Amino acid sequence: MKKLSFVALLALMTLGSLSACAQSVDDVRKERIIENLKYQFPQLREYEVTMQELVDSGVPGLQRGSFLIAGQQEQDFLVTDAGELYLVAAGPVDVSRTAAEIAALMEEEQAAAAAEAQARQAELDAFIAGQPVRGNPDAPVTIIEFSDFQCPYCQRAAGTVERLIDERADVRLVYLHFPLNNHPWARPAAIASICAARQNDDAFWMLHDAYFASQRQLTPGNVLEKSREFLAGTDVDLGAWSVCAEDASSEAYREADAEVTAAMRLGQQLGVTGTPAFFVNGVFLSGAQPYETFVEAIEQVQGGGE
Repeated sequence: MKKLSFVALLALMTLGSLSACAQSVDDVRKERIIENLKYQFPQLREYEVTMQELVDSGVPGLQRGSFLIAGQQEQDFLVTDAGELYLVAAGPVDVSRTAAEIAALMEEEQAAAAAEAQARQAELDAFIAGQPVRGNPDAPVTIIEFSDFQCPYCQRAAGTVERLIDERADVRLVYLHFPLNNHPWARPAAIASICAARQNDDAFWMLHDAYFASQRQLTPGNVLEKSREFLAGTDVDLGAWSVCAEDASSEAYREADAEVTAAMRLGQQLGVTGTPAFFVNGVFLSGAQPYETFVEAIEQVQGGGE
């Protein structure tokens, strides 16, 4: 076996080093692309994202590649030397940022989101003053629910929120009305519950629970009659309640109706488009979320989340 000359050995070592260096640069670039994609599309952060080898596209300054989401969903892309990535049928994504730059941007976004939540909560606090509260009235976390008594998703969410109130002393609930136009008895029920609340907070929550429990039996024609039945035996003055809930010409009715309108207007200003919608110390949660999502939001606003 012939011995390699020193020059030949040095050449082989140099080629090997260059190859390893090139591979390392490619791996770093792929890692940076994945980090930027997860920053740009937060939904990807929950999944493992892997990237195939970058290959020459045939166009100078442009490489071709693809990435897999959770080992299943494949997405092709083109990436420029300047760090612009083009997904199929999508605009460019900036993938040139370093991990430190991404971390700084995320920190800025988190600070902005916290400030926005604080501003929302201040606006909500001003509105809910004097409203019935369920749970610890001195709790550090306030869940404000925009809801509709006729909405089946709201009925489902009510059980989740009730569990939170039962199990956690650090949470309180305030219910605000957002009756949808396609639910014909929701607004009369909202007005009836406001009229009850003006006499007795417990009467409001009793109606709240009864409406959701009897949702399938209630109609536009019987909702006020059923409300009267639900209130029977309570301390509510049914005569005064009836004027407020049923007499559209009365001042009490007009005030209750205006309160519903004001709550809906506030919800719309804060981004509510459907029911149920929740604000956990100003952090917006849309829809009938699972118990764990509420717990995560509660811990986040108390500084226990990342």
